[in-house]
Amino acid sequence: MKGKNNVFEPFKVALNGIIFTFKTQRHMRFHLYVVFVVILLGLFVNLGLREMLVLLFTISLVVVAEMFNSAIEAVVDLVSPNYNPMAKFAKDIAAGAVLITTMIALVVGAMLILGENRWETLQVKLSSEAPAIGSPLRIILGFFLCLLAVIIGKGLGKRGQVLQGGLVSGHAALGFFFATCAIMLSTNALAGGLAVLLAGIIAQSRYEAKFHTIGELCIGAAVGVLVGFLVFTSFPK
Repeated sequence: MKGKNNVFEPFKVALNGIIFTFKTQRHMRFHLYVVFVVILLGLFVNLGLREMLVLLFTISLVVVAEMFNSAIEAVVDLVSPNYNPMAKFAKDIAAGAVLITTMIALVVGAMLILGENRWETLQVKLSSEAPAIGSPLRIILGFFLCLLAVIIGKGLGKRGQVLQGGLVSGHAALGFFFATCAIMLSTNALAGGLAVLLAGIIAQSRYEAKFHTIGELCIGAAVGVLVGFLVFTSFPK
């Protein structure tokens, strides 16, 4: 058991860092909200796989730069609690790095979303009901959106840790997200029912272990169902 804990410990520590930055840094909260909205917008305007990957990579650089900026500010404050011109210089450089990545991300996003013939073809695509992208990519994007929503929810909550507790149950969110995917992809009612049952068992186990309240599990389940429904039904061709 100790070996397993050691394997997952770096992942837990990394998520703790993301959530702590989200809780304490206003700009980090803004960036994560923007990431969530931009991904939905990219799906809406029917970005291709390569375009979506470029967009995700670019906006992830902004988030990473903001986290490095927060880490540098914390270290500078620890080493030099009093005013020091060099300390200010270090903070200004880190803030400048965030500004550069943000400007690049805005330019790249605008070029991708407002690209050649994008709005002309969008009018035709809005009238179509067929999926714009393949199911595997929708599941991957939905998983990413679920994870992002869970991180935001845990950051907004006042109690709990990354893998134990928090305002939004990650286990319930992912469980019901995959159950929703199974329902959307399968015409077999039994398969869909079993997927929902398994998701319910996952949520029930978190309640029995006293990691989450019923309300937190319901929020997590709602997040999973909503994201699954959105990525499979709400975006035109």
